[in-house]
Amino acid sequence: MNFRDISYIFLLLAMLAEILGTIGGFGSSVFFVPIANFYFDFQSVLGLTAIYHLSSNVSKIVLFKKGIDKRLLFNIGIPSVIFVIIGGFLTKYVNSQYLEIILGVFLVGFSLLFLIKKNLIIKPNNKNAITGGILSGFSAGLLGTGGAIRGLTMAAFNLEKSVFIATSAFIDFLIDFTRTFVYFQNGYIHKHDIIYLPFLIVIGFVGTMIGKRILTYIPQDKFKKISLTLILIIGIVTVLPKLMNWG
Repeated sequence: MNFRDISYIFLLLAMLAEILGTIGGFGSSVFFVPIANFYFDFQSVLGLTAIYHLSSNVSKIVLFKKGIDKRLLFNIGIPSVIFVIIGGFLTKYVNSQYLEIILGVFLVGFSLLFLIKKNLIIKPNNKNAITGGILSGFSAGLLGTGGAIRGLTMAAFNLEKSVFIATSAFIDFLIDFTRTFVYFQNGYIHKHDIIYLPFLIVIGFVGTMIGKRILTYIPQDKFKKISLTLILIIGIVTVLPKLMNWG
């Protein structure tokens, strides 16, 4: 593969995914994975997403590092890392289409719940944090994206936006660092896809910077609503094509 074979439309969409992921606070994979599925096989998407996300999350950690919540980092991060390994190994044996439908329904249902019941807040206790970490880590390993579940969990905690983004990015970094080794072991990181990585690394940094600049114009009270609305859209986009294909 050479540079003439590169899809620049895909790279442009990847940039948009990074900007939206930064604004929403849950990372670009929730948008990047569905986009990449139009251009690559599912295994290549998993491998590219893990490596691309490493650079994306490093940039978020650098730009938002003052906001990291160490308690949430511990309670969500550790179970996420454990279950991303489990999910990553299960990709060899599980039909992902059924799981994507379940994920989409879950995201639509819970995002609507918190959008409708605006005063509903889940307490940021250990039980809720650990449960969110388990679900997001397992989903990230199995489907390539778990940021929406983690974003939904953290949005429910009603966190200040810099704390939300910094903590989410650090957890995401731990997840991506771990699953990169799992996917490599599974043979998902292919030589013919490597040509995209330099572009995606640059996009990860530039998209994060653009997203951060846009965030300065978004009031804190609007941030949670935007995050939940984006998650709702992700859920609909995830589940609708699968249901239409069944029909």
